[in-house]
Parts: sequence; structure tokens; C-alpha cells
Amino acid sequence: LASSASSSSSASSGDGGASRAPDTSLFVPVPLKPGLGGAGEEDVGAELTRPLDKGEVLKNLNKFYKRKEIQRLGAEHGLDARLFHQAFISFRKYIMESSSVSADLHIILNDICCGAGKGFVLLGHVDDLFPFFLRHAKQIFPMLDCMDDLRKISDLRLPPNWYPDARAIQRKIIFHAGPTNSGKTYHAIQRFLSAKSGIYCGPLKLLAHEIFQKSNDANVPCDLVTGEERVFASENARQAPHVACTIEMCSTNTPYEVAVIDEIQMIRDPARGWAWTRALLGLCAEEIHVCGEPAAIDLVTELMYTTGEEVEVRNYKRLTPLTVLDYALESLDNLRPGDCIVCFSKNDIYSVSRQIEARGLECAVIYGSLPPGTKLEQAKKFNDPDDPCKILVATDAIGMGLNLCIRRIIFNSIVKPTVNEKGEKEIDSITTSQALQIAGRAGRFGSSFKQGEVTTMHRDDLVRLKEILSEAVPPVKAAGLHPTPEQIEMFAYHLPDATLSNLIDIFVSLSQVDGMYFVCNIDDFKFLADMIQHIPLNLRSRYVFCTAPLNRKEPFVCTTLLKFARQFSRNEPLTFDWLCRHTKWPLAAPKNIKELLHLEAVHDVFDLYLWLSYRFMDMFPDAVLVRDIQKKLDDIIQIGVSNITKLIRASQSAAAPGTAGVVSDFPLSTTQKDAKVISDHHSAASTEALSIAVEAAGLRRAKNLGPSRLGGRQEDLKSYGRGSLANRLLQEGLLTQEMLRQLESEWQDQHRNGRYGIGSKRDDQHTSKETRKKRK
Repeated sequence: LASSASSSSSASSGDGGASRAPDTSLFVPVPLKPGLGGAGEEDVGAELTRPLDKGEVLKNLNKFYKRKEIQRLGAEHGLDARLFHQAFISFRKYIMESSSVSADLHIILNDICCGAGKGFVLLGHVDDLFPFFLRHAKQIFPMLDCMDDLRKISDLRLPPNWYPDARAIQRKIIFHAGPTNSGKTYHAIQRFLSAKSGIYCGPLKLLAHEIFQKSNDANVPCDLVTGEERVFASENARQAPHVACTIEMCSTNTPYEVAVIDEIQMIRDPARGWAWTRALLGLCAEEIHVCGEPAAIDLVTELMYTTGEEVEVRNYKRLTPLTVLDYALESLDNLRPGDCIVCFSKNDIYSVSRQIEARGLECAVIYGSLPPGTKLEQAKKFNDPDDPCKILVATDAIGMGLNLCIRRIIFNSIVKPTVNEKGEKEIDSITTSQALQIAGRAGRFGSSFKQGEVTTMHRDDLVRLKEILSEAVPPVKAAGLHPTPEQIEMFAYHLPDATLSNLIDIFVSLSQVDGMYFVCNIDDFKFLADMIQHIPLNLRSRYVFCTAPLNRKEPFVCTTLLKFARQFSRNEPLTFDWLCRHTKWPLAAPKNIKELLHLEAVHDVFDLYLWLSYRFMDMFPDAVLVRDIQKKLDDIIQIGVSNITKLIRASQSAAAPGTAGVVSDFPLSTTQKDAKVISDHHSAASTEALSIAVEAAGLRRAKNLGPSRLGGRQEDLKSYGRGSLANRLLQEGLLTQEMLRQLESEWQDQHRNGRYGIGSKRDDQHTSKETRKKRK
């Protein structure tokens, strides 16, 4: 959608005629009921002429449809082949099923039928139906009558003009450019603290909270504003001159002396980029301090050129050295205090953390879906020099928002699941930007480690990681945009019968952007719009519910939103008691991974309630009580994460044969056949190998991923298939050369060390016999 919404920047803003044709497959016809005629209604047309012969009418309607002249005339009025066909089918059905039609149409049809083929002077011609056909087409496709207005509403070529308050002042733009751990944000924050008033805009609640605390600790009163809460610095709830907020929550109407926009490179984010664009173009501040990667300098400079504002660039270098090691870790026996193993799935987090604790070492665990409080607690545990926990296992969630004392970053893998601009799931190598962001966390300035080190778990990955880190970060080329509620309301005025999901589709289809912008991915918005479409809500409320920040892969959270919307539509407040009943609060500490994941989902539900309470205070009145129990839930989740290896063992002992008992944070479904392949060899594989095999089972869905992008070639893969399981997994595309090598290496290590994973030697022999039976 983002790419299809692009158009030439040279086109005139008001010239709708220069725009490309709309995607008419998105135009949903409005159903029209045939005129059935009541007992008291008179068929005026029949009285003036005679009743219609429906057989003759049908013949002439079909002649009308086939005439090339009529099709060309329809195209001139916006009816392409698809719309022309749909409109005709509806027109024909309307006439044939109506007991009476309007008098003027009845007379025309009668004249056509009477004169056709009778040898008399023609009273009428099928072409005379076109005005009636066009009238009907505009009734079922109301957008045809207002296409120019819709194009003007969806014209996104001049976003700077959306913010007149910002355009009314001359702003000074200062770009602090540099890598992770270069002090760029520090210098921007120092200016923020010294100003009379200021706003900090960050991508995460953790970052906003950090600046909020830092400001108040420095005796600079600062409020905190996130999607879920507002915390005032003063006890009397008076607004402070400084505010730290998540970027979506920044005000473009309030004047400030200084504004700080952190992580500006996220302006290219397919889902959230619009928030950075809005802040950059719309913040009403005398000075705008922008922090981020040098790759965004050119785009920010171009965007500011369109506003008539110059950009001052201040470059920073990393404050501590960072070394890419020439050797991989290869075994967890080689771990040292201060090491952080970075994984890209929960399965790997569970597997690695259990292997570490099996070696008698403690480790902290951080991944994206954990509550902020739990992340901070785990970070504190890892950073504490007096705590025996000296190893961290984390996802790329550590890339921003947490201050960590890391000596060495170890990439467990260099491939990760991603979602592209079209909302499609892919598995690909990490980007240079991602690698630098994560690797840069090692050797943080001011920590106990004066330099950082980076390596990989596996030798083969190290060569590729060095290549990735040595590549230049591609420049940020475009900034995200998103339809505003006002624009959608204007669309709905013209298309009152369209669903919200359909309105958004038509908006994106008609939208025009120049080369510096793209329309952000709206799949999550449309998913929620379709989910609550049947619930009677006004458009503004429906729009707000559809922008709620939730993970649509969490069924419990989605179901809760649906219940929220249904009760909201009945004008029944969502009370604390109702929420407790729905979530079965109070909740106990988790006994296995499944229960831990459910607690995380409940925490997300509480977040959702608080987010909605900020927008509908009367309908979600118990935010204070919900915030209290959310803190208690955070403590419960912390207990679970602290005992995560116990939960993993409990999950695996309780899991049915053929299941791993843990869930990936990027679900890739397995077929029954996949599960059977894994189940047949459950006892012969280690826990770690099983985890990898289960996760690999979904890789076939990444159809566009060539073997070379995962570090292997087809002929290499064939040479590795030496057993029934290996052959079958390789043939079905469930394993790559890299994964198979890892499985073999880990299995050999465990045999040498006398460890047999979840089964004993007797289990291995039993499984081998079973396998031989299956071959026979």
C-alpha cells in the first residue's frame, strides 16, 4: 500500500485530473432493494403505456450491456470494466425484480421494446437507457459522484501545511547524529533541561520514563505522558513546563522552547513512522533537537527545506571502542561475566537460558512482551555487581530503552522474523542498522566495561556478521504518513454506507504522496476495524478503538477489546469489578510457560484499559485501581521470569509428545505432518534441538526466502541429509545447512559430556528401533 500510494511530487496539489486511476476493486456497491410496490402504490408507467414484457426487457438490457459505445461512455464517467459490469448486474436485477419502476424509465423501456425488431420507426433505442443506468451506478457507487472531493481529501502531498502553528514560527533544527553510545542524546537532553520549557519525544515508555525521572531528579519539574497514563510532577496536578512523552502523544499545539525527537531514523518505520513525521513537521518549538543515525540526515534536511528551515548537523563518535572478535563463542561453556546473548525468538530465549542454568550460572532474561517494570528489574539484576547474575539473555528489545552494563554481545543467530511494508512476514538476515544498534550496547560509556566486544554463537555466522557491520547503513528515503481522524470523517461524509476498513482502503488507494513520503501500513488498523464492524459505534469512537496499541496475535487481548467495544456501545461503563471478573483477578504466580504468557497478555489487557481510559474517561472510570493491580501483576510476572527455567521444565514435562511446550513470539504454524516428524524423534533429540526444529517448521511460509539468504545452498543441504529425520526435514524445507550443523554440533557436545537432553541412552536406542520399524 505504501508504495502504491506514491505519485509524482511535481503534480499540482489541487489537480485531481493528473492523478492515477483509483483501485476500483475496493469500491463496494451499496445494495438497492427492488421496487416491490405496495397495495396502495400505483404503477404510473403502466397506466401511461402498458405493463412491461420482462422477457423483451431482458433481451434489450443485454444488448445495452454489449454495446462498445455504452462501455466507452461509462469509462468517461469513471466506470472501468469492473465497475461497469457490477453496475449493470445491479441495474438489470433492479429492473427485473421490481414490480414497478419510475415512470420515465418505464416509458423508455416500453418504447425500446415496442419498436425493437417490429419493422416500424423506432420509438426508442437501447442507448436511451444510459442516463438511467448512470443514475443507478452512482447510487450503488456513491464515490463516482464525489471522486474529485475524495481525491482532494486524500491528497497527502503537502504535510507541512497541516501544522499552521509550526509554520507560523521560524524553528531552529539541530540534528545530533552518531552511533549508539556516542552521547548524542545526552547533549540534546542537556539543552532540554536548561530550557524554560521543553518536550522529549521517545519511541518507548521506558525512554520517556527515564527522562521524566532524570528531569525531576535534576530539579526540573517534568510531567510524563504515555498512551496509558499521565503523571504530573506537582502534587496539585498542574501542568509542568517540561514533559517527557511517547512520540505518538506529543502535542503539536503547545509552544515549547526546546523539543527533543529521539531515534529519528524510525521515521521510516512501516507502522509507526507517521508519528516521527508529525513531530518533526508539527512541533511548536523554537529549537528542535533531532537524535539518531546519520542515515536520516539527508531526508530530514529535505523535509526541512520544504518548510523553509535549515538543519544544523552535529556529528558524534562512539565514546568507547567496540571490537568485533575474530572467534565465535561456539559453546556456552565459554561464557564470561558481562556477556549478553541476543536471540530473535522466545523459543531461543527459553532454550539458551535453560542451557546456561544447567551449567550452574544465573542469567537475566529480557524480551519485548515483558512489562516495562519486569524489564527494568531484570536489567537491575544484571547490572548489580553484587548479584550473582552475570549473564543476560535477551531479544533485540535491548536495542533501546535500557541502560545495561554489557561487556560482550553474542548473536545467537543473525536471521530474524520481520514484517515488511506490505505487512507480510519474512525471515531474513538482520539489517546493518539493527546489528549496529544491538552491538553498540556493549561497552556503554560510564559502565564498568571500558570497551565492548561483539561476536556470534556459531562460527559460520561470524563472517556474515562482519560483512553486515561493515556495510554502510542505507539512507532513510521516505517518511511515514497516516490518515487523520478528520480526513476519515470527511471521507465518511461522502461515503456514509462504507465500512471503516473500506474507507481506509479507498483513502490509501486515492491518496497522493510525493517521493519523500509513504503511507504507513494499515493492516493492524483494518484488522481491528473488521473485528468490531458489527458493533454500533459512532465513527470517531470506532476510529479510536481501531488505533488501540495491541498485538493482534494475542487472542485474549483481541477478545477483550471486542468486549470493551460492545459494552461501550451500550453506554455501560467498564468498571474495575467487571475487569477483575473478565481477567479472573487476582492471579497466582505462573507454574509453566503457558501461564507466564497468559499473565503477559493480562498485563496487555490492563494497558489497553488504561489507554482507553485516557480517551474515554467516563466509560473507563477506574484507571487508578487498574494501575494498582497492574503493578502487582508486574511483580508476579517478575517472579515467573526469575524462575523461567523451572517454568520451561514444567512446560516440557507437561507437554504432549511432539510439542515443545513453549511458544514463539513470531508464530509460524506447523502442519500435522510436521508435528509427526518431530514427534517420532522426540526422545532422540535434545531440548535445544527440538526447540529449533519446532520453530523451523514454519520456514516454508517464507516463500520468497532463498537458501542463500540463510547461509546455505541446495547442494550443500543435500550433502547433510544422512538420516531419515534429516532427509525429511531437508526435503520439506524445514531445515537449513546452518540449523543442521548446529543440531549436529550440540548433539555431539552432549554425548561427549554425558548429557542426553530430555531422554536417556535407553530412550535413544528405543527411538532408533522405532525409526527402523518405520523405514520397513
